[in-house]
Amino acid sequence: MDSKGAVEAALFSSSHPLRVREIADKTGLSDQTVRKALADLAEDYDTVGSAVMVSKINSMYSLRLRDEYSHFTDRFSEMEIPPGTMKTLSTIAYNQPVLQSELFRARGVRTYDDVRELMGIGLVAGKKIGQTLELTTTKKFAEYFGIEGGRIQDVKAWIEKNQGR
Repeated sequence: MDSKGAVEAALFSSSHPLRVREIADKTGLSDQTVRKALADLAEDYDTVGSAVMVSKINSMYSLRLRDEYSHFTDRFSEMEIPPGTMKTLSTIAYNQPVLQSELFRARGVRTYDDVRELMGIGLVAGKKIGQTLELTTTKKFAEYFGIEGGRIQDVKAWIEKNQGR
């Protein structure tokens, strides 16, 4: 078995970012072999100028498209998050922390269903503040969109950089 191929297959087939230990456990490779394979894969993708890259977010790895190619995805795949819900999510992400009551004034009655859906899939978290919730994005949000760091300022900078794509 080619270790680089095994690691690539693991990253390609996973629906979420993976830790080195998780890849090692499921492929039977050592942590050191997995780390070497990840570095080799990243170099291979960079060398050939691939639209795909190995992305490291905190201690987790995934395959994702480079930002300059991401605008092609909407032409070939169905959106997982409906446009209205995505607008609510982007409003939360950009303005976080934001009170759900303030979001309601900006987005209207759909806010409650959107927030419930976004919390259900783990992209948004809410903390009770009086009669409302204070909403923020989660670590899963940063992983889903490939945002390194995941801090509020990282998310805002990523949104500003990718506006209009």
